[in-house]
Amino acid sequence: MSAVHAQDYKAKFDRMVSRTRYDLLPAPEQRFLRERAHEMRFTMQELRQVCDIALDRLRWKESALSSDWPDSARSKDPRQAKKRLMGILTARHEALKTAEKSYEHFDDSDRPLTRRPDLATRRSRSLGLGRCPVASERTRCCNLMTLDAVQKCGFDCSYCSIQSFYHGNEVVFDSGFADKLERLELDPGQTYHIGTGQSSDSLMWGNHEGVLESLCGFAQRNANVILELKTKSRNIGWLLRNPVPRNVLCTWSLNPQDIIDNEEHLSASLEQRLNAAQTLAEKGCVVGFHFHPMIWHAGWEAAYRNIADQLLHRFDPRQVAMVSLGTLTFTRSVMNTIRDRDLTTKILQMPLESCAGKLSYPVDVKIRMFRLLYKALGPWHESVFFYLCMEPHALWSRVFGFEYASNAEFEDAMKRAYRDKIASQQNQPASP
Repeated sequence: MSAVHAQDYKAKFDRMVSRTRYDLLPAPEQRFLRERAHEMRFTMQELRQVCDIALDRLRWKESALSSDWPDSARSKDPRQAKKRLMGILTARHEALKTAEKSYEHFDDSDRPLTRRPDLATRRSRSLGLGRCPVASERTRCCNLMTLDAVQKCGFDCSYCSIQSFYHGNEVVFDSGFADKLERLELDPGQTYHIGTGQSSDSLMWGNHEGVLESLCGFAQRNANVILELKTKSRNIGWLLRNPVPRNVLCTWSLNPQDIIDNEEHLSASLEQRLNAAQTLAEKGCVVGFHFHPMIWHAGWEAAYRNIADQLLHRFDPRQVAMVSLGTLTFTRSVMNTIRDRDLTTKILQMPLESCAGKLSYPVDVKIRMFRLLYKALGPWHESVFFYLCMEPHALWSRVFGFEYASNAEFEDAMKRAYRDKIASQQNQPASP
């Protein structure tokens, strides 16, 4: 390359690099990629792709791209050499993504240094009651209604979509929440399934600003509401000290401890979650469990079977309303947010295919995971409501042997199952 052309490309590189994740790489990788870019004359698209591959490998704790750069990409034709290089880099990256990921090289130093969130209280204009934000006709959806009791979560799960629509470190409570719930008018002839776990964890804040007291009062006044509190917390103290209406359903998101340690930062351990659920079930509360997201990783079969065995041993199915199955599903916006964070994580080290307008595991991987867990919970099949969350319609028959004809039919079946389970608990005395 002539001195003039080299100077021209240097200026071009400096313009292009600001539109990539180059600055997120450590200095040695930056220097290496700058040299390779000048040598190969990367385009904007190629530079962005190479930077993302380099960043992924570091975040996944795989070998650095600079230590594994292909030597076989040389050719007399520079264009052919670059084409061959990009092909090798892409193929190696895909091989890493399609292998079962292992956390054997992760340790405590890889976990984020997350500072305690700032708790703020402000009066919101509206209640924040609406349709589930990920509801879609392209997947089989239960038409859950969501209630934003709190805005932003204090846990730091690497895959969570909340990080893409709430920013900063402030968790916001609505000072008018109780008043708005008090004034909310519902159709007495309709059954409502409302969840509070979409914009924050339902239990981690306890009764801060009277949130749980307001929610339980709302459930007590509206027997036609099934109120679901979804959590990864062990913070059940307020619920143990106070009466809990029968129509409050407490559900826990579960994963193997390896996933909790490395991807669900700051949340309760698996044992703590199961202990909390068992304690509330013994109080008389109806509980449920979400295996969402199931994550494909080394040892996943034994890990999920172990959780299933614990559930069967600890819980009477009469105490359990539901088990949901689902897995990682990303929009490109969420994937960009994950990549832009300074976070050691393997969550994007996975094979990705288009799924109902988003990106997720290939169908055969999903089927293997869902079938294994559903089979492991076989003794509950007749008495607990199982469903797939945000998955294509056709997967239902391949996992459960049946499928619903519409979202409305699925919604009706879920509500009916929940009402029946709640009614069956009415005959059991509630602990104070």
